[in-house]
Amino acid sequence: MAAASMQAGMSRPTLLFVHGWAFDASVWAPLRAELQDSPQAVFDAGYFGPAREPAIAGPVIAIGHSLGVLRLLRELPQDCLGLVSINGFARFAAAPDFEAGVAPRVLERMARRLSSDPVAVLSDFRQRCGDGSDFGEPQLAPLARDLQALRDEDRREALAALPVPLLVLAGADDPIVPAPMTQAGFAGSADAAIRQCEGGGHLLPLSHAPWCAAQIRAFMARLAQAL
Repeated sequence: MAAASMQAGMSRPTLLFVHGWAFDASVWAPLRAELQDSPQAVFDAGYFGPAREPAIAGPVIAIGHSLGVLRLLRELPQDCLGLVSINGFARFAAAPDFEAGVAPRVLERMARRLSSDPVAVLSDFRQRCGDGSDFGEPQLAPLARDLQALRDEDRREALAALPVPLLVLAGADDPIVPAPMTQAGFAGSADAAIRQCEGGGHLLPLSHAPWCAAQIRAFMARLAQAL
């Protein structure tokens, strides 16, 4: 969808939060609290309950975590002013021209196991991310669909043609999206501003919410200066 031009007197942009695989909208709670002075909307893929895709009127700054960035690269919200990637990527699985990605066989093995033991697959993945908290009843259909997207989807062309400014927030110690994967994945975006959080893992919205919020506020200020 078309990106919005920034015009004087426009309404304050809504921050749209889009979570990643195996999590839900609650992953954003600490970061949303840090940014509570801004209008907010939150997407939920329905992995553990009802799906939610909010309707937003007016300008938007889209903030994705992990798979949420891939989802946003499929189609930006209407009137999007900027995109923030947190622990994100435009392609996840390895390919001949993307050796930094995760081996497809790893994702295929997860997909086979998901149908028979979803709780174990989700627990293992979330613990690798650094989260051992409880979660709700898994909904297999959206989980399987989006695990397939992790294996198959490639949005690097969309990234290269991104019509809005991009901020990339990465964890220096991310076990899911390590630094070489971030560098390779965003190499096609000449204007991407990449910020690395020392000591940060794959759950920056939870573990380093104040740092993320400071980076996002600075990004918003730069967007406002473009008026």
